Amino acid sequence: MRIGIVGGTGKEGSGLAVRWARAGHSVTIGSRDGERGKDAARKLSSGAVTIDGGSNADACNAEVVVLSVPYAAHAETLASVKAALAGKIVVDITVPLKPPGVRRVHLPVGRAAALEAQALLGPEARVVASLHHVSSVHLSDPAHAIDCDVLVCSDDDEARRIVMGLVADLGLRALDAGPLENAIALEALTPVLLHLNKIYKSPGSGIRFTGLR
Repeated sequence: MRIGIVGGTGKEGSGLAVRWARAGHSVTIGSRDGERGKDAARKLSSGAVTIDGGSNADACNAEVVVLSVPYAAHAETLASVKAALAGKIVVDITVPLKPPGVRRVHLPVGRAAALEAQALLGPEARVVASLHHVSSVHLSDPAHAIDCDVLVCSDDDEARRIVMGLVADLGLRALDAGPLENAIALEALTPVLLHLNKIYKSPGSGIRFTGLR
């Protein structure tokens, strides 16, 4: 598939880009500064893996667009590319952290970043919430097998199914987590994982669900 990553020059976005490109997808990473996006793409491309780069608008020229920006830039970024996201699957991996207290749950006004994204983009966009619990430390090493389940929720059944397939291409187990409303729980769990990382000196804890087939 053609995948665009808005804000893809960060650790999370770059790690996703490399892994999806290695799985055979066509990936473009975007940045507010198009030249920065191109430069990051050149650095990530190697051997048989080619990643394109450009502006955030360039990244939206895809079938699936991943939003990988800090929560502080969430609304502004979405507003800047809103027109380009109509009819697209938009995977929002944003967690509404409130520095410096990133290990405490913070519910935004809209209760979840993904719900705010759907409200801002309107029904024309197919918002999916996922990938909140995968450590950027592990993603940045494409040879590292990540021991983690990934929850995927959306009000669009087809979009949820497609994103679950993309999660599987990352080498992870995707689990159907229901409607987009459940993004409240998904996003709120990330500060808990950050707390666990600190207490147990983990480079990146994840989640596993038992009793499922």
